Amino acid sequence: MVHPRICNDNALNSAVGVSGSARVSRLVANMGDDDTQHWQDVYQRKSELEVSWFEPVPRLSLELIHRSAPGHAAAIIDVGGGASRLVDCLLREGYCDVTVLDIAGSALDIGQRRLGSGQADVSWLRADVRGWRPTRSYDVWHDRAAFHFLVEPADQQAYARTLSEALKVGGIAIIGTFAPDGPERCSGLPVQRHDAASILAVLGDSFELLESVRHSHRTPAGAVQLFQFSRFRRLA
Repeated sequence: MVHPRICNDNALNSAVGVSGSARVSRLVANMGDDDTQHWQDVYQRKSELEVSWFEPVPRLSLELIHRSAPGHAAAIIDVGGGASRLVDCLLREGYCDVTVLDIAGSALDIGQRRLGSGQADVSWLRADVRGWRPTRSYDVWHDRAAFHFLVEPADQQAYARTLSEALKVGGIAIIGTFAPDGPERCSGLPVQRHDAASILAVLGDSFELLESVRHSHRTPAGAVQLFQFSRFRRLA
């Protein structure tokens, strides 16, 4: 079977062609009640098509993953990706080891319902990344817009610790955040805007920067939000 390198809009509207039973895991790890309830409420009040971060096709994320994990056997984790369409595209392309982690069970429920029987190659984890202790390692860590909600240094360091525990040596971390000239708030919460250097300062000397890309995201309401996406390799 030939898998397209970019998932198209039509493919997202069809069932994902993967057979077998789903690997579903629900893990609650050190969740702050307020944070959990906030994101639960967001996905209960709005459909996945209405949230400002919705992308029908996450093209930049896919391009960066292709550069980081050309082989379909790569283990990929999407952090904060509960309702994202990224998992749909990865399965359509033939990636066979995908994990989706989110603090909100309601977001994960959306992704699971949308994929239906096409969940065979997805592990769903409900956890707070700050307290989650991974039991396996990954080739690629992808995070689009989760890290920038961590505005306290202690939370950022907890995130970096989890990332280091989860990512293989030589593995790639892809982290997308609001750019330094991007929004200061999102979903009613303050955010910490970043460039590649400020993220690397949190990750520490065991990571090196591979590239940084600016990105303009148009929300469903038509607003433009400025992002940066950076790729880092774990050295040790």
